[in-house]
Amino acid sequence: MAASLLSLIITIIICCNVTAAAPNQPGGGFSVHLIHRDSATSPLYNPNETPTQRLGSALKRSINRLHRFAPKSTSSSSLPYSDVTASNGEYLMNISIGTPPFPILAVADTGSDVVWTQCKPCSSCYDQDAPIFDPAASSSYKTVPCSSNACSSLQDAVCHYKVGYGDRSHTYGDLALDTLTMGSTAGRDVAFPKTLIGCGHDNAGTFNRNGSGLVGLGRGSASLVTQLGSSIGGKFSYCLVPFGSENRLTSSMNFGQNAVVSGAVSTPLFSHVSQPTFYFLKLEAVTVGKERLAFGGSSVVDGEEGNIIIDSGTTVTLVPSDFFAQLSDAVDSQVVGGEKARDPQDFLSLCYVADYSRLQVPPITFHFQGADVELTRDNAFVQVSDTVTCLAFYGSDDASIYGNVAQQNFLIGYDLQKGTVSFKPTDCARN
Repeated sequence: MAASLLSLIITIIICCNVTAAAPNQPGGGFSVHLIHRDSATSPLYNPNETPTQRLGSALKRSINRLHRFAPKSTSSSSLPYSDVTASNGEYLMNISIGTPPFPILAVADTGSDVVWTQCKPCSSCYDQDAPIFDPAASSSYKTVPCSSNACSSLQDAVCHYKVGYGDRSHTYGDLALDTLTMGSTAGRDVAFPKTLIGCGHDNAGTFNRNGSGLVGLGRGSASLVTQLGSSIGGKFSYCLVPFGSENRLTSSMNFGQNAVVSGAVSTPLFSHVSQPTFYFLKLEAVTVGKERLAFGGSSVVDGEEGNIIIDSGTTVTLVPSDFFAQLSDAVDSQVVGGEKARDPQDFLSLCYVADYSRLQVPPITFHFQGADVELTRDNAFVQVSDTVTCLAFYGSDDASIYGNVAQQNFLIGYDLQKGTVSFKPTDCARN
């Protein structure tokens, strides 16, 4: 696909250039909790849903989210929208903004670049159950002044931002600096002064009333990871606990020295100028049992290496349709103890009627450049009903994504200074 056909996935329109001050080093590293949206501890948890319904919703969110990653023709509009459903992140973070700290429940998203929350006064805000942040009540809140010619001509004294989404959801507001605080797993709060945030006064679309905003953890200049920069040594990691209907365990996200992953296999991390938010890896092949399948996705896209995105917010793993057909045939030829069946929700295509504990499946290994990652059965298959189990892969020609089912029970470390992603099999419930 030509570079001219690609557009930025998330666009921030501001009237000045801003560099946020790097926060102070928080004592070598810290860790925070990640809450899966379908966990019993999540405010989004619906006790009336069955496990099958929760999984079905997660699978649908994966496909809605896929539109975020699919390249689109460049729009003539100066404010293009990205293709993403704004409320479809899978993991939540408790953070606070301001002085004194004001608690916010936000979606944690490796596929986004902005830290934003709804703010008073709201010219147009979606309904939110929790109180809305009032910047006037924060002694550390400071709007970013606008000094560019464009702003001068508009006689505008404050820098503004706009984030648009493909479903026409949006957040508009002021760009500001304020203290962002996270409660660490060690029981102490970690504060980062002068963090660049979006204070949204006009927010509308498919946002969930239980959430207050979003924490962007992507590779862009406005993301939290980039802003923390040298204070965390460019390192963060997470360990995703497998989710279930009554799972009250939380996953963890680690920063700085706490994010160092030892005894792991590592693969180079790639970036694409045309899609700067995302974390690209190079997948060379997938082995099913003893059958090695060369990966169908090109290892070079628009002259840039990296052919699959690793993403914490997408449930299943998505691969090109032709490769998915080869993968499915290879898996099906080696499965023992199950009878072919149809997904009751008509979403996944390779399914079996079987006792999940007795279904014998072949080992599946992802061969990333320099790193072989062997999936367990729980990484490769999901139980979609009491009697039906399906391969947790989906054929798509829009984008290839290494989803969070494949990442569960792995400690996955990102080192942006070294340019690597590391994988280590781990019992994340004990991590």
